[in-house]
Amino acid sequence: MIVQRPAAARGQSSHDGRDGRLTFSFGGYYDAAWMGFGPLRVLNEVRLAPGAAFETQRRANMEILAYVVDGALAHRDSLGDDVVIGTGGLHWLSAGHGVQHGEANASASEPAHVLQMWIQPSRLNHEPARAGRDAIPADARGWMLLASHEGHEGSLAIRQDASISQARLERGAEVRRELDPSRLYWLHLAHGEATVNGSTVLRAGDALGFQDEGGELVVQGGGETPALVLLFDLPA
Repeated sequence: MIVQRPAAARGQSSHDGRDGRLTFSFGGYYDAAWMGFGPLRVLNEVRLAPGAAFETQRRANMEILAYVVDGALAHRDSLGDDVVIGTGGLHWLSAGHGVQHGEANASASEPAHVLQMWIQPSRLNHEPARAGRDAIPADARGWMLLASHEGHEGSLAIRQDASISQARLERGAEVRRELDPSRLYWLHLAHGEATVNGSTVLRAGDALGFQDEGGELVVQGGGETPALVLLFDLPA
């Protein structure tokens, strides 16, 4: 089964300089049909006006990842982390038994474009932890691993049998991935345009979910600007 989630069908949340598009139910947006996809519980696309911020809040038992599509994001938490994540950077906060954190646009003059991703951990009440990684080099080709359970290939080691990979695709360039029907896959187009398996055209913000699907996944770049594709490999 292939699930389609068009960008325009997502929930919306806009206030205090934060403009969010919500793939799954979150905060004041609730849709019983969209509560998550396997352990992937949150995938918010947020555009922050200069100086806009999220209030400091307490979280527990969630793998919280922030990917900066464009701009810079300031992150601060009760573990002592006080960092700025630049374009293409990824920050991981494992909330474990509880942690406070807040985020803000690090610039007073430029907007920021961020993906907030929450994944349920494999067990509860870990000791909280955090880490970050810089952007993948712009000339990297193929699938590049951002996060994984074992921290393979320099990726962030998250606390779930899951991985997140990215690919940047110029027009006509493609990446392939063999799908395991015992796993779940969520494909999100963060930027640009792409064609999936030769027929399904995705534009920025569109997504596809794959359940009980095998065979080869082929994603090809299109449009005038490079496509930025994120692929979540998740336990069923």
